[in-house]
Amino acid sequence: MTAHTFSSAMLLSVLFFSLNLHGIAGDSGGWQNAHATFYGGGDASGTMGGACGYGNLYSQGYGTKTAALSTALFHNGLSCGACYEMRCNDDPKWCLSGTITVAATNFCPPNFALSNDNGGWCNPPLQHFDLAEPAFLQIAQYRAGIVPVVFRRVPCVKKGGIRFTINGHSYFNLVLITNVGGAGDVHAVSIKGSKTGWQPMSRNWGQNWQSNSYLNGQSLSFQVTTSDGRTVTSYNVVPGNWQFGQTFEGGQF
Repeated sequence: MTAHTFSSAMLLSVLFFSLNLHGIAGDSGGWQNAHATFYGGGDASGTMGGACGYGNLYSQGYGTKTAALSTALFHNGLSCGACYEMRCNDDPKWCLSGTITVAATNFCPPNFALSNDNGGWCNPPLQHFDLAEPAFLQIAQYRAGIVPVVFRRVPCVKKGGIRFTINGHSYFNLVLITNVGGAGDVHAVSIKGSKTGWQPMSRNWGQNWQSNSYLNGQSLSFQVTTSDGRTVTSYNVVPGNWQFGQTFEGGQF
């Protein structure tokens, strides 16, 4: 009798747990748990530059809806440009209603001198977003400092085409790729000069992609592939008289 009662209780517990899991998954639509803090000041000027290489986030079109990602999310820079929808979660004292969408533009480094639950917010394996202050204030109160959030990947919506900024020098072409729609995070790039075939580029850092070919005086084409496997080809987007430091606009996802 005792064994039968125990089995029945266990079965009810499992059923209850399964139903709750189903409810959570059904409501979340792919939402994951994380925490969020903020940095960069009220005008987000302290968020400029960063580990993705985007430089001035205002002129590049990212604005103040940006985030620095913890190691678990940053993937050594491959997540740069990805977009995340999030909302403050389960903290009635500090949470505000509504959601925001932010783009990954920086890295939040770990601080192993502090514990994961007391200042080491970006330590592995934690999923953490250090938001630009104006973005944080859309979902939580300033005094909160840190809040629990739920987040999910969403498509990036951009105006205009993918932008290619050519830096470096002869035999070292360093192309910064910005304003990428769709998945947003670039995982592969190929370049073609008017006198060459297609050549794969290597990722130098952030979203700076490198070619060691001599391409001066040639019109340039690019193939950009994002994490979802989609590719956009921009033919002859850069004219033959290009100069280092210039930016050109191509196609878009």
